[in-house]
Amino acid sequence: MNADNILISLIKGNKTPSVHYIFFDAERVIHRFKGGLADIKNKEQVSDQTSYAAFSVTKTFTALAVLQLAENKKINLDESIKKYLPKFTYGAEISVRNLLNHTAGIPNPNPLSWIHLEEEHTSFDNKLFFDSIFIKHNKTKSKPNEKFNYSNLGYVLLGQLIEKISGQTYENYIRNHILKPIDIPPAKLDFEIHEGTKLAKGYQKRLSFMNLLLGFFIDKSKFMAKAEGKWKPFRKNYVNGSSYGGLMGTPDAFVKYLQELLKPNCALLSAEFKKMLFTEKRTNDDKATGMCCSWFTGMLNQEPYFTHAGGGGGYYCEVRIYTEIGMGSVIMFNRSGMRDERFLDKLDSFFIENKK
Repeated sequence: MNADNILISLIKGNKTPSVHYIFFDAERVIHRFKGGLADIKNKEQVSDQTSYAAFSVTKTFTALAVLQLAENKKINLDESIKKYLPKFTYGAEISVRNLLNHTAGIPNPNPLSWIHLEEEHTSFDNKLFFDSIFIKHNKTKSKPNEKFNYSNLGYVLLGQLIEKISGQTYENYIRNHILKPIDIPPAKLDFEIHEGTKLAKGYQKRLSFMNLLLGFFIDKSKFMAKAEGKWKPFRKNYVNGSSYGGLMGTPDAFVKYLQELLKPNCALLSAEFKKMLFTEKRTNDDKATGMCCSWFTGMLNQEPYFTHAGGGGGYYCEVRIYTEIGMGSVIMFNRSGMRDERFLDKLDSFFIENKK
């Protein structure tokens, strides 16, 4: 059994309509597998140009943007977030760093229903939407830095912080300060579906508990189309909060982003702040949280890595870098994923076991 055989078995076993996996170092692609259908109804095969929704992997871009602002002395990571966002209601003792590391205690209501259709995008008011969410979920779950508590709402607030300090929309800040400097065009990675973007259709297995459960979170008659074989497709939609989960792109675009983070002279962040990005946070009682600035920690075959998953209706993906050996991986599916599966553990071991 090898990595390709594992992925082929997923497609043949109807575990996913398609999958694209890349293992790489800072300069080149070492191994690639892509297979399956980006569109079942139209029998469209996956290609290098196929994009997928990345959902929470977007948080790694948000954290990088905040550290860029800190490096440029626009913000202090240990200042109260209330200094920059005066309407912040969760408590003046919560710092920017607490939000970055998910130790602020901000609640995390299920975001599955926080989507809108492509045709509603131009008129959608995300500030109005999230104002109502913050009113409804207005109490913290724990004290600052008491424990790790993953929060999409915390990253909504970081998106607002980026807008307030930079004077740009969150999306334009990411475009201008992360994507453009490393020459990633909008058709390959962006928050919107552009002309030239070939977004894979997102699917949910028709006969599954998750498909039944989706009816409690979204209006399936609005957001999902007729079944295509064993799969129910989602109509094109956007998440309501770009800064916690809005990016869509090709696996190669994410590889280019990760390769930049592997380089000693990273164009996006100084060595000092890049080290901060990948330093694991500890709680007040010195317990490791497993979380850096948006990056989770892990170990595979004695190799430490930093990773993030992104999942929701229609798509699931993981990105990972092994900083000590200068390698990384990306995997993207056009099927729903609702938890951090650490799927790359099953594949990357074939390529790193002899690298020490």
